[in-house]
Amino acid sequence: MPFFGKDVGNMSGYYNVAEIFGENVFNDAVMQERLPKKVYKRLKDVISEGRELDLETADVVAHEMKEWAIEKGATHYTHWFQPLTGVTAEKHDSFITAPMANGKVLMSFSGKELIKGEPDASSFPSGGLRATFEARGYTAWDCTSPAFVRQDAAGATLCIPTAFCSYTGEALDQKTPLLRSMEAINVQSLRLLRLFGNTTSKKVTPSVGPEQEYFLVDREKYLKRKDLIFTGRTLFGAMPPKGQEMDDHYFGAIRERIAAYMRDVNKELWKLGVTAKTQHNEVAPAQHELAPIYAEANVAVDNNQLVMETLKKVAGRHGMTCLLHEKPFAGVNGSGKHNNWSIITDDGINLLDPGKTPHDNIQFLLVLTCILKAVHKHADLLRESAADAGNDHRLGANEAPPAIISVFLGEQLQDVLTQLISTGEATRSLKGEVLQTGVKTLPDFMKDATDRNRTSPFAFTGNKFEFRMVGSTDSVAAPNVVLNTIVAEAFSDASDVLEKADDFEMAVHNLIKEQATDHQDIVFNGNGYSPEWVEEAERRGLPNITNMVDAVPALVTDKAIALFEKFNVFTEAELKSRSEILYESYAKAINIEARAMIDMAGKQIIPAVIKYTTALANSINSVKAACDADVSVQTELLKDVSALLAEAKAALKKLEEVAEKAYAMEEGRAQAICYRDEVKVSMEALRAPVDKLEMIVDKEMWPMPSYGDLIFEV
Repeated sequence: MPFFGKDVGNMSGYYNVAEIFGENVFNDAVMQERLPKKVYKRLKDVISEGRELDLETADVVAHEMKEWAIEKGATHYTHWFQPLTGVTAEKHDSFITAPMANGKVLMSFSGKELIKGEPDASSFPSGGLRATFEARGYTAWDCTSPAFVRQDAAGATLCIPTAFCSYTGEALDQKTPLLRSMEAINVQSLRLLRLFGNTTSKKVTPSVGPEQEYFLVDREKYLKRKDLIFTGRTLFGAMPPKGQEMDDHYFGAIRERIAAYMRDVNKELWKLGVTAKTQHNEVAPAQHELAPIYAEANVAVDNNQLVMETLKKVAGRHGMTCLLHEKPFAGVNGSGKHNNWSIITDDGINLLDPGKTPHDNIQFLLVLTCILKAVHKHADLLRESAADAGNDHRLGANEAPPAIISVFLGEQLQDVLTQLISTGEATRSLKGEVLQTGVKTLPDFMKDATDRNRTSPFAFTGNKFEFRMVGSTDSVAAPNVVLNTIVAEAFSDASDVLEKADDFEMAVHNLIKEQATDHQDIVFNGNGYSPEWVEEAERRGLPNITNMVDAVPALVTDKAIALFEKFNVFTEAELKSRSEILYESYAKAINIEARAMIDMAGKQIIPAVIKYTTALANSINSVKAACDADVSVQTELLKDVSALLAEAKAALKKLEEVAEKAYAMEEGRAQAICYRDEVKVSMEALRAPVDKLEMIVDKEMWPMPSYGDLIFEV
């Protein structure tokens, strides 16, 4: 039976998930129904084989896409793209044409308009690739990601997923390098498969499932916090009496208000063809998670952007605000985004499926050791792909993976690897056992041969790798660009060796052993939170990059430039531009936080504390005048508050000075370092006395909602 859910927008109605799923997507079923057979076949060839789309075909597709969108209520279309701003971008154009002689207008949409758009490239980050006066840029239809109609307060809009590049062809977005990296891993994977006798698979695609964590807070309380409005996180805030100590929120019963929100989110996403599958409460109070079913990497990236947009949009309807920042509340678990990654052929073969006996699955062992080589060689790049100012608060803080890149394989694959290294061949695989619960009425079932490890940044979880470092607000494009490219390189290197071999079986055996031996240092199955691991990782020569500023240089090393240029994913100029954009974005993020703190401390917090101390002093004087009572408690309290107030005022002055100094510097690495080493330190110095004051000052006088108000009253 189909699942029926209550329609929040129409409380008297119900919806059938199977019926509404993908109803606003110009998907394969719609194309097959509406396009002429020849046009449909030509478009499918373009999608599956990467052929060029001719204008004649594009015109027919555009016409049918327009008619379908108009039937959905669309009046406008937009090229929906992902510039280097961290969010999506769009410019809406209506379907109407110039009025005819009779004053009427036609609704038109051409193949040229479908294929190409022209936004202002100078208005988006380019890292120096484009001068301010050089405005022309292009958006190009990514026909492998389906168009969709988005319905909101603005009406209905036809959204066409596109890539975005400059007039001179440089990538200015997240999508273009991703598509390039997908082509790279496709080509190199097929080379490898052909060596193993596979002649049927025609395409290999990375498959991605990004889990999305987020917080929900009451909208009215949110609007009373300038820090949340300007930065997405709280810059001040004392811990409430209860945090997450009781572990009672994780997987707990979902409250009615949140359940109604989740149901609304699911409906919106299902209509857009996003396979939202799993929802639950996360570890921290007011924190939740949504996870989709896997999709091809570029579609998964697009879908995750839709997930984030939908989470924020729907929250407003329910009187809440969705916080996607990696660390909205200090002292409370932050939010990440686990990037589940695997490699799938067009005929359904998962290259990361070890089978029941991984020790004799030679193809899998080669793929596995190639990935170990890729991650070991390019750990710095993988770390950089998850670097941002918000994520610096999570990584290495015993709530997320450490900042050190390592690979978790589990007991079964670790045992196989050990055999290969020590004896040159693997002859056995550990088996799962029957789970013993000690309860007769519970059914017996086989447990996995390997446990999971939540402290590992890059963990094998049965038939995929889970990259657990990505920040909750980030696009998952960057980590997948890196993963696809570094693995493509490892596959290319392996194919170079094996294609020249006289004895393939011996050559592949030797290569597996060699890679397992040379790259075993990247494998770690223990506790990534332990201080011992930090020491051990240093001994192994693994990089420990603790912050975004130190992560960025990995993009422009000779090694990185050679890698990305070899597989046509990035040019040297594109890499250098991205490094400049990252430094700039870090500096701007910290600058906004610093100025928000200055504004809040100067206009709200210090005046509120002065008001409190004045009231306290008046109270002391009134008591003294009334009688000879003991006012030592009030006096002591006044002294404590006054001392903290003085400390806060001095810290505020220092922050103003260093923030101004950093802001005046030339944009680039030196400025980013100044924000990291001086401004952030001054911000922490200001926060310390203010948080202490919050615990003393009368709640009625404190100018903003507390942590307890925000995370427990929603």
